[in-house]
Order: sequence, then C-alpha cells, then structure tokens
Amino acid sequence: MRIDIDEEKCCGAGQCVLAAPEVFDQRDEDGIVVLLDPTPPAGQFAAVQEAAQLCPAAAIVVAED
Repeated sequence: MRIDIDEEKCCGAGQCVLAAPEVFDQRDEDGIVVLLDPTPPAGQFAAVQEAAQLCPAAAIVVAED
C-alpha cells in the first residue's frame, strides 16, 4: 500500500485521524494532515481506505502496491 497526501488540498477536517489514528495526525498550527506511517501494516488497510474515502477534500490517495 502506498499513501499519497496532498497538503495543498487538505482542509483540516480531521476525518482521517478519526478513521486511522495510527497512520494519520494533524499539525497543531493549522490542522493539516501528517502521515505518521507511510507503509502501514496490512491490518490497517481498511482504516486507511476509509480515511481516504471520508476526506472531504480528497487529499489522501491510497494505491495498492
């Protein structure tokens, strides 16, 4: 799994953090998404997919390797 983040699109809604807190966080100063784990284990795949789907700005793209 490969996760790409577009910080320019991110609106700081925080849905990704709620869906996959082991993989995503937000910067304190502006709420922009931070990728904590660019290669999460397979057990996190469903949560990461959900985070990408919930993102209102479509700032998260997940690709299977």
